[in-house]
Amino acid sequence: MDDPQGRFARANQLIDEEPRSADAAPGAIGRLERLCSALSRALPATGVGLSLLTDVNQGGTIAVSGPASRALEELQFTHGEGPCIDAYASRRPVLVADLLAHGLPRWPGYAPAAHEHGVRAVFAFPLQVGAARAGALDVYRDEPGPLSEEALNQAFTFADLAMDVLVDGQNGSEQSHPAMDLDDVLAYRVEVYQAQGMVMVDLGVSIDEAMARIRGYAYAQDRYISDVAKDIVSGRIRLDRDTP
Repeated sequence: MDDPQGRFARANQLIDEEPRSADAAPGAIGRLERLCSALSRALPATGVGLSLLTDVNQGGTIAVSGPASRALEELQFTHGEGPCIDAYASRRPVLVADLLAHGLPRWPGYAPAAHEHGVRAVFAFPLQVGAARAGALDVYRDEPGPLSEEALNQAFTFADLAMDVLVDGQNGSEQSHPAMDLDDVLAYRVEVYQAQGMVMVDLGVSIDEAMARIRGYAYAQDRYISDVAKDIVSGRIRLDRDTP
């Protein structure tokens, strides 16, 4: 018989036991980073990432199990497509056991790029409670094949715990974290929104076109959107109408 309380307790224990790195983010962000690392070890998986989104398809990565996972998460925002975006939009898990066979028709930009990074299967689980949505948790594997029933249960459990941290800023395994809500976490990505507004004004284009310009530049320069956005906001980069 399934024991939800036992699964949550065990997942929290794995997160608590995950080592804290010297440069770990504080508070809830740091716990989400350990959540990603703990899940990556527990499945096992090549990597785990957690990204937030909004209804206008904006957002970004806030926690990963390692640098490779961050690159994979950012690819989705560079291409404007991918498993976490679909999981958020559909409110359903996106389970792609063979990335090239089933992901290429769905994500013609993201799938080959992720494949070049060694991904052969990807699974995305929406972060949601009731009508509230926040983003998705992604699991990457370096060989094709579905997740087992136990692995799926673990992933769903960790996704629920991630949503708890985002909404409450705390969970049952620790006494307290700094108060944190979704607006606080989205502020972690404020440069992207600022850059989008600046490009919109500079070029006299729509907000969607401004994001497309930023994505195009990031793709052409092989950089993360978040890094390009910081350079736009600081004035180190200024896009013009001829920028790819």
